[in-house]
Amino acid sequence: MLNIFKRFNHNKLTNIIYVNLVVFILINIYYTLIFLMQIETKIISYLGVSANFELLIKRPWTIFTYMFVHEDLLHVLINLCWLYFGGKIFISYLSSKDLLATYIMGGLSGAIIYIISFNIFPVFEIVKINSLAIGASASVLSILFAAATQVPNFPINIFFLKNIQLKHIAFIAIIIDILSITQANPGGHIAHIGGALYGYCYIRFKKYKINSNYLIQRIIDLLSNKNTTFIYSKPENDYEYNARKKNEQRKIDSILDKISKSGYDSLSKEEKDELFNQ
Repeated sequence: MLNIFKRFNHNKLTNIIYVNLVVFILINIYYTLIFLMQIETKIISYLGVSANFELLIKRPWTIFTYMFVHEDLLHVLINLCWLYFGGKIFISYLSSKDLLATYIMGGLSGAIIYIISFNIFPVFEIVKINSLAIGASASVLSILFAAATQVPNFPINIFFLKNIQLKHIAFIAIIIDILSITQANPGGHIAHIGGALYGYCYIRFKKYKINSNYLIQRIIDLLSNKNTTFIYSKPENDYEYNARKKNEQRKIDSILDKISKSGYDSLSKEEKDELFNQ
């Protein structure tokens, strides 16, 4: 299992998309079988997250599984298109190792905001008992908003709209969700806002050297490596710090020289990660 997770962790964006597609296909194959067998079942209630505390306590795993679950083809296609779009920008300007952690944390934040909202606002009192949230939208918006906060002026060409900035797309997306709360699927739109809020806060905290992804990232690292060990290291002295920075600069100079000679596409994945991390 650890080897499978390690392989999954290697190419995060593509594999997150694959997981969502596989879960969607399996759910719909299951629905087809129970339709043919004329069996009544509510499998989605074991995968989607409920705002009903009594049900949530019995199925705590749903706060995680819901972010990979879709029933409708259009729903999954829209989410995965947004995920690919936002994920490519995220990886280009942020560390790729944080993509999965941001996806999970955004999904968890969306679920928490959804659950809290359905339990404090009187309008949801009647519907919260049977409410259920599924879909990757909160996770996807956390990645999109993280990218938009990191590079707000990133230019996007959409059909007749030339050079619209990424921050404008993010702004339009969140306004649509806010205005849609009074319409169908209020729980979903509230969860979207929670995910978007996490993506924004993740980057803002990061600028102050606070990594809100740390706990999830540590868990991912532990699952990805069989022989993970914790080694205590003493603080660097001035000589060690200067030597390390000099070595890092030498690596960056070598990468930049390679780009000038052969272009960006000639870089290995490790060299790209090193460049973006620096």
